[in-house]
Amino acid sequence: MKTNVQGGQAASVMRRVADTVRQAVPAGADWRVLLPLLIGLLALYGPTTQDLLQTVWSRDEQGHGPIIFAVVLWLVFMKREAFAALPAQPRPGWASVWLLLSAVLYVIGRSQAVLMFEVGSLIPLLAGLILLFKGGCGVRLLWFPLFFLIFMVPLPATLVIAVTTPLKSAVSAVASNLLYAFGYPIGRSGVVLTVGPYQLLVADACAGLNSMFTLEALGLLYMNIMNYQAAARNIALALLIVPISFVANIVRVCILVLVTYHFGDEAGQGFVHGFAGMVLFLVALVLILTVDHLFNFVHRRVGKGGVA
Repeated sequence: MKTNVQGGQAASVMRRVADTVRQAVPAGADWRVLLPLLIGLLALYGPTTQDLLQTVWSRDEQGHGPIIFAVVLWLVFMKREAFAALPAQPRPGWASVWLLLSAVLYVIGRSQAVLMFEVGSLIPLLAGLILLFKGGCGVRLLWFPLFFLIFMVPLPATLVIAVTTPLKSAVSAVASNLLYAFGYPIGRSGVVLTVGPYQLLVADACAGLNSMFTLEALGLLYMNIMNYQAAARNIALALLIVPISFVANIVRVCILVLVTYHFGDEAGQGFVHGFAGMVLFLVALVLILTVDHLFNFVHRRVGKGGVA
């Protein structure tokens, strides 16, 4: 009897999984085409994903990669029915150009261990496939998920070092001056902060280019969800995300310094260190929402003034 019950429960679970898969795939999808494509993508980028998980995605500096990929999948999932409803207007010429570019990037990246090329090849590959099946209307529908994949591409180390070093120095200087103004015994030597008996090194993950890159992605995702049509507003908010991320990094460094000073080095490097990363995104999100509400307020006031 127990075996029959367990078998019935397993069958029920399998039916629910099958129903979920059917709901996720647009009606009329041709599995004879989709299945080979999915198998090919897994064969190409399965080893790449494994390499990413073992290298850059396992570190704080670029650990946002899986989150970006999950967001892209969600964005595509939300547009699946609209994409399926588009008329088939293939553009094989342009599709061939993008697919060839993807193949060149992938071969160079995979053979020479250049993750930026290897991961980046996914973007022209998907663009080429969309052009091949749906044409330009498909690319216009899914342009933001394709663009958003850029934030998943690992940044070159030389660029990270060149930009991160002055960013860390600036964040360290502002944080130390701010805490000193509040009476804390803090000093600075480059990117090393001394507070009481403790020394803290401001690392790349705390105030580097990658955190700014991630916060820019967060801001662009917010604008896409809000679906603002005014180009000037979108450009202004996108540009303001840079100083917003700078302020959020300062808040993160100040929190780590205060926790270390009051509760010791183990507390500052333990759970609180990881929690400060969440604070970084929360502060940035609050600032983005605040700036957005200020834009709404100014827009309403200007609108009323224009009517008057």
